[in-house]
Amino acid sequence: MEEVISEGDDVLLYLSGDKRWLVKVKVDKKVHTHAGYIEGSNIIGKRYGEAVKSNLGRNFWLLKPTVEDYVLKCERKTQVVYPKDMGLIAAKTGLTSGSIVVEAGTGSGALTMFLANIVKPTGHVYSMELKEEFLDVARRNLKRSGLLDYVTLSLGDASQGFGVIDADVAVIDVGDPWRLVESAWRALKGAGKIVSISPTMNQVEKTYEALLRTGFVDVECVEVLVRSMQVKSGATRPSTRMIGHTAYLTFARKVFGDEKTLKEGDTESIGVVSDEEG
Repeated sequence: MEEVISEGDDVLLYLSGDKRWLVKVKVDKKVHTHAGYIEGSNIIGKRYGEAVKSNLGRNFWLLKPTVEDYVLKCERKTQVVYPKDMGLIAAKTGLTSGSIVVEAGTGSGALTMFLANIVKPTGHVYSMELKEEFLDVARRNLKRSGLLDYVTLSLGDASQGFGVIDADVAVIDVGDPWRLVESAWRALKGAGKIVSISPTMNQVEKTYEALLRTGFVDVECVEVLVRSMQVKSGATRPSTRMIGHTAYLTFARKVFGDEKTLKEGDTESIGVVSDEEG
């Protein structure tokens, strides 16, 4: 059954390429763009996938927003984690519906939205932030995306503990992630996965050392680079612009064991492939 747009629904108005607007439809509200304005009353009653004309006669496609649209168009006071990094985080941590996630560094809530969208409806995200003003922004973003019910936001320092045990995944997105490694270990269940998101290599180094000291193995650090293609018949080529470095992602798994066992079990340097792996 086709979904009809009603007043109060979110709609992605797509014109072309990166020309798109995420709007909440109101009958008495106009959406102004460089290609003319669109009356909210002209959107209501249409189906997602149909077009609406601006006052200048330009066609805008009415698309249903995805979590990526909410992430890229969200209100923000901080740098957000990009979708290119979010996808790998989901794959490497095994995130799925029903997962319990602890997060440190809510920020504007962009990554929190992504996590909540995957773990719903039976999973939950417990997210901690040091600054109340950031939590207010995150709360608004989560509410707009319809994901607030799957997230518990709290003000505090996660290095003192998450207040959660037996979590499946721990996500750390703060300036000094190595300080939170021990509290993440306590929050995770056995073999639970941790990911730390850092913009600089010295942060990665300190976090890597803390992970090995604390009781994590299978430590891996990666960087995700994505380049778009300009597609034209007979002249397809890579785009001259791309989203390059955004963050280094450091992954590891929680294990149980004394310090000697842990050191013997993971002696490889980060990013080095052993002979057995070929």
